[in-house]
Amino acid sequence: MSNLSVEKYLGRIGIVKIEEPSLEFLSRLQLAHLYSIPFEDLDIPDRARVILDIERIYNKIIPTGRGGFCYELNGLFHWLLTQLGFNVDMLSARVYNHQKQELGPEFDHMTLLVHLGKDYLIDVGFGDSFRIPIEMPHGLCNDISGHYKIFQIDQTNYQLKRYEEEEWKLQYSFTNISRKLSDYSEMCDFQQDSPTSHFRTRMKCTLATPKGRITLSDTSLTITENGQKSKIEVTTGNNFYNLLYNYFGIKF
Repeated sequence: MSNLSVEKYLGRIGIVKIEEPSLEFLSRLQLAHLYSIPFEDLDIPDRARVILDIERIYNKIIPTGRGGFCYELNGLFHWLLTQLGFNVDMLSARVYNHQKQELGPEFDHMTLLVHLGKDYLIDVGFGDSFRIPIEMPHGLCNDISGHYKIFQIDQTNYQLKRYEEEEWKLQYSFTNISRKLSDYSEMCDFQQDSPTSHFRTRMKCTLATPKGRITLSDTSLTITENGQKSKIEVTTGNNFYNLLYNYFGIKF
């Protein structure tokens, strides 16, 4: 018998009332999720294997106060939205690396598309990104994290860009082809195993806040409020885990 609970999931993100599927309810769910469940890659490379099974992901994140990375967060949110009556697809995205000036491979990232008469891109697994649904195919979004726009390339290919330094900079490209969770398994393994994966060389935990964001890395804790950043240096491993508990409530 499955122990997945919509009520416990909603409790974790602070939603007290279930409503009929609507853009307003979807927007509230996305924001509540971003404020409550951090993006974190603390299990990689060697704490615990990330396996793309919804029950396993649920048990890691919902009862424990943990977070996860894109396949876990968006995969689990897809499950919740489906349970709530939304029509939602998993999409494959390729993240743009600005240092290398290249796109990652297919299934590099999972994002979501919700059908509500009109279609909306949503994402709770990309770290610092847009916080409200963006209408397809040419929608705009302006929130505390930045100014975003979808660019349509052709019938199946799109780009998400953020306006920075007076230009639209690519965040990721994606297709509108519906996928299933198992489609991401090979890339999920790659992110954990490949020496070229940035997930193997760092620890990161980041959570959106109404005024900005809190991000903990191996080297520092950064608190961003209304565009102003303050940093606390991470001095030791113990210091990292103390900050992780004090700011995110995560304890190993």
